[in-house]
Amino acid sequence: MAFCTKCGRQIGDDEKFCPGCGSPVLSADASNQANQGNSANQESFTDKVQNLNNTADTTADFDPSDIASNKGISVLSYIGLLFLIPLFCTNNSKYARYHVNQGLVLFLTGVAYGVVQGVLTLILGVIFPFSFFTGRSVVYVILTTILSLVWLAFTALMIIGIVNAATGKAKELPIIGKIKILD
Repeated sequence: MAFCTKCGRQIGDDEKFCPGCGSPVLSADASNQANQGNSANQESFTDKVQNLNNTADTTADFDPSDIASNKGISVLSYIGLLFLIPLFCTNNSKYARYHVNQGLVLFLTGVAYGVVQGVLTLILGVIFPFSFFTGRSVVYVILTTILSLVWLAFTALMIIGIVNAATGKAKELPIIGKIKILD
């Protein structure tokens, strides 16, 4: 005996359609192929997530003494406006300049997202106005919460950059690392 994949009703071995919902019954081979296709799609998504930080590593292009003497100050590149400190204090360091560029891109992307989030929050506030008796709409709360959760991605990128700088690696940040502002 088999069960319908749509409604869960028990189906006889010789039936071609589910007696409950009328959907076609897949043969055992077709059902196994469909399940393998779904797991392959899930694996490829999982692989994409796991490989997100497999970005270009150009550490070999930098002088080891430059890395050793500037990896401490390069950490500051990823902490907001503190990227200005290594920018002005380490003019001759190619390694520090690399991390300043990564931090500057992260900072500017965060500022741009902050503006977009603010505008969208204002628009949502107009669409779903505050009421003294009922408060905010559930839709407003859910959408603004989702907009706020994107900041976790920025925090993750900041941590990745700090770890790379502190360990002496010159790896691009995921997603935004290919952007060059400084040479």
